[in-house]
Amino acid sequence: MIYGSIYHEKTYAFLPPRIQQALAFAREHDLAALPTGRNDIDGEDVYVNIAHYTTGERSEKIWEAHRAYIDIHVLAEGTERIDVSLIERMQTHPYEEDKDYVPADGAVTSSTIMRPGDFLICYPEDVHRSGVKVDEAAPLKKGIFKVRVE
Repeated sequence: MIYGSIYHEKTYAFLPPRIQQALAFAREHDLAALPTGRNDIDGEDVYVNIAHYTTGERSEKIWEAHRAYIDIHVLAEGTERIDVSLIERMQTHPYEEDKDYVPADGAVTSSTIMRPGDFLICYPEDVHRSGVKVDEAAPLKKGIFKVRVE
């Protein structure tokens, strides 16, 4: 897990090229103005899913991990809490390859409050639960970048 700001470009210059490509796209485009759903950047290697939803209680949200893709959550509007835990601390369920989805259950190890311009990189080892309300349920718009594992 790496948490930061899309505007601190020099700080994250060490990251792999595909991740830098996603962060550059987030800096250079108004994510809130993009259409909901998949927006291609570099074919199957890098793309962004634009999502609108309302945050809610932890009990309403699901834990997930991925194998083929790294997730980069970038807030465009609103706030949300994203919980993260290492995969070895969680109970995982069978991998759904067609969705690149590993369902999981367990306890929170870390929690980050996301605001516009913030990013959270979740590697395959980072089980995450997004959409958790900060103070009260509220709408948000975000980009969830999918970066193929190199």
